[in-house]
Amino acid sequence: MANQQLQLPKGLFGIIMIAIIALVFLSKSAVTIGSGEAGVLYKTFGGGVVTDEPPLGEGFHIVAPWNKVYVYEVRQQELFEKMKVLSSNGLEIQIDASAWYQPVQNQLGNLHQTLGESYLQRVIQPAIRSAARSVIGRYTPDDLYSTKRDAIQIEIYEETKKILDKQYVQLNEVLVRDVTLPPTIKDAIERKLKQEQESLEYEFRLVTAEKEADKQRIEAQGKADANKILSASLTDKILQDKGIEATLKLAESPNSKVIVVGGGEDGLPLILGNN
Repeated sequence: MANQQLQLPKGLFGIIMIAIIALVFLSKSAVTIGSGEAGVLYKTFGGGVVTDEPPLGEGFHIVAPWNKVYVYEVRQQELFEKMKVLSSNGLEIQIDASAWYQPVQNQLGNLHQTLGESYLQRVIQPAIRSAARSVIGRYTPDDLYSTKRDAIQIEIYEETKKILDKQYVQLNEVLVRDVTLPPTIKDAIERKLKQEQESLEYEFRLVTAEKEADKQRIEAQGKADANKILSASLTDKILQDKGIEATLKLAESPNSKVIVVGGGEDGLPLILGNN
């Protein structure tokens, strides 16, 4: 009894071997695509990269163990770039820019086939650098420092997008975060801008003073015209009538007085009071 060996039931060894093979097969075939990702299927015996079917979406997938799946991030990503470029007058300028991009998901197979996983270095970086050099080469340092920065940013975006649209990459935005000019050029531009601001302020004060002077002249002319009209309308007859009206009102007063008719100047009544 002690020398008897433990024997496995008939067929159990085969079942174990099948289970091991199945586990290996499953581990090689199971693919999990994470959030914000998509997979490109490569069929080793079926024509290579699959470009005529949608890429594999998020979740668990079973593929043949001899095939491969290349996983790409399809969410928006950001590229930071520091570039030295030349302005229209040949001065070296450094710009800090960033690009928001993402692969076109339904064209992921074509992207993988033509550019591969290093598409950022192969096409996006060269595209934005080329566009930045082309655009900034049309402007002066004054333009870059002051009012034209938004226009430059839009032009870089449009030129970069033209390139990337043909490369299965979607460009969402280009931002010019900073422009660094040579110190001497920057100081000269700042002095120029300060002088322009002072000149504008001086012109504003001159215009304001001129408007105030015009206002005073208009008011004085108005008063002069009014006095002229009033003087022309005050004839001797009108003044005499006004004097008579005033005398009559005074005569109605309860205070004692003596009125001498025709005793005043111009024949007006003369009023003698108690005093």
